[in-house]
Amino acid sequence: MSFDNYAKTWDTDERIDRAKIIANEISKSIVIDKNYSAMEFGCGTGLVSFNLYDKFKNITLVDSSKGMIDILESKIDEYKVNNMLPYHLDILSENSIDMKFDVIYNSMVLHHIQDTEAIIKTFYELLNKDGYLCIVDLDKEDGSFHKNYPDYDGHNGFKQEDLKNILISAGFKDIQANTFFYGEKIIEDQKVDYSLFLMKARI
Repeated sequence: MSFDNYAKTWDTDERIDRAKIIANEISKSIVIDKNYSAMEFGCGTGLVSFNLYDKFKNITLVDSSKGMIDILESKIDEYKVNNMLPYHLDILSENSIDMKFDVIYNSMVLHHIQDTEAIIKTFYELLNKDGYLCIVDLDKEDGSFHKNYPDYDGHNGFKQEDLKNILISAGFKDIQANTFFYGEKIIEDQKVDYSLFLMKARI
């Protein structure tokens, strides 16, 4: 599904509020050094990173949607933030990041990536020694969450144990996960409950 179409209307109150909770959970879950460099993969309009930029030396924000990056760049200019660096690229098909990071985080992104193993291996290669990976995503659900997106072809959330095994296979250690957020959304006049987990790991 193309996120360019949704970019201009992406920053709803619900998403803004949820991003604050997610950012808080990420910052609580790891020990952040002020000199750390971070990457947010699938940053969208930067909702999560705008709650974290003052904790890191710099944050590289990567998204494959040009529309999202355009909105993000205008917000960075508007708020005069000088340590957020946006990049429009698909790191699975373009191997064009030649830097490494102390922390990589992503929120509600992994379920859109078909090849979970490949992206986890990429994260591993992009992390410095002792670096952290933080994944925030949907607990396994029955497909209701995306049912009003007919072209959606990703995962219906994840079983935490399955994702943990993928991280172990890629070489990650010290893996911990917890469900921290319970929400609901209305789809076709029906209430759909969902929950989010945070999984953290180190290399």
